[in-house]
Amino acid sequence: MYKEEVSQELHMLLDWWSTYAVDQEYGGFWGTVREDNCPEKNAAKGLVLNARILWTFSSAHMLTGNSAYLTMASRAFDYLAAHFWDDENAGFYWSVDDQGNMLDGKKQIYGQAFAIYGLAEYYKATDDEQALTLAKKTFHLIEKFSYDREYLGYVDAFTQTWQSGEDLRLSEKDLNEKKLMNTHLHVIEAYANLYAVWKDETLKERIKELLWVFDKHIIDSDIYHLKLYFTEDWKSRSGILSFGHDIEAAWLLLEAAEQIGDAEEISRYKGLAVKISQAVLKGLGEDGGLYYEYDADTAHWNREKHWWPQAEAMVGFYNAYQLNDDPKYLEYSLNTWSFIKQYIIDHEGGEWHWGIDTNGHLMQEGKASFWKCPYHNARACMEIMKRIKV
Repeated sequence: MYKEEVSQELHMLLDWWSTYAVDQEYGGFWGTVREDNCPEKNAAKGLVLNARILWTFSSAHMLTGNSAYLTMASRAFDYLAAHFWDDENAGFYWSVDDQGNMLDGKKQIYGQAFAIYGLAEYYKATDDEQALTLAKKTFHLIEKFSYDREYLGYVDAFTQTWQSGEDLRLSEKDLNEKKLMNTHLHVIEAYANLYAVWKDETLKERIKELLWVFDKHIIDSDIYHLKLYFTEDWKSRSGILSFGHDIEAAWLLLEAAEQIGDAEEISRYKGLAVKISQAVLKGLGEDGGLYYEYDADTAHWNREKHWWPQAEAMVGFYNAYQLNDDPKYLEYSLNTWSFIKQYIIDHEGGEWHWGIDTNGHLMQEGKASFWKCPYHNARACMEIMKRIKV
């Protein structure tokens, strides 16, 4: 039943994006689509949104064989290559305006990583050499400008011309620090996906190195939550626990270890996946929904339940169930899915609501935006479909 339900939901999600997110006026996809499924036609178009659309439809085509999904993936690739790539300085712009002109040219490593992630997936689906070439170029740019040879890891952001910038933040809520857990998680995710199609030794070394960085600096070995913000030399700058990132990392890091076939790292991250999943239970509500975060420095809870931590909880808890065969983790995954069906899915308008606030009210943040993409939820559906064999 679980597999059938998420399979149906995957098609519903992708139908929504194919129907309401396509910009027929200026190409690509609308930067913002409101709760009523109407686009904000003058909204900026973000790199993360477009790269995630590229990954999602490429992956869905390979899983289902649906040619309509490949058409959407090709649309995303063509727009990304034509409008986001910086011909003069190389790398991808952070955003373009509604007509596809450069708006914010900064080179955020988080965004470059998602470009690699999407391009590698598109190459898997099409064998399009241009996609692989762009992915390799972006990898080399990250290694040239962002890689920290002294302390390891990656510095977070640069100007359009790849100079050091003063504002390193991904968003207004982030601390202005040089290294972010979030960026490192998605760099290793992107690198692992690229390694699936390009067996480069330096790339493999960086993936293994990042696994060491997570184990050494990012995963708190006392409580098995992830630290979020760091100085250049890995001093932690925050006590916030982000439950969605924790449970996402639990399965993504193991996937990276498996991608490079490192037996020692696979063994390590199998153990860590279960320990992190156990730690995440601190943020699990009685209704099956996962709270947003807890600040250990101030003992303050953010008990909002956003769409994306729920999607990651589906996969992360199911992954823990596969690793230790403990039925409680299967129950957690199923309970989160039940929460999603009851509170998060828009059964009338399609797609998922942003979430529910601390009072249980819907958060009216729109269906598509700079950060609201068909990545966490569609990927969760596909992961569950692939993991349930019968």
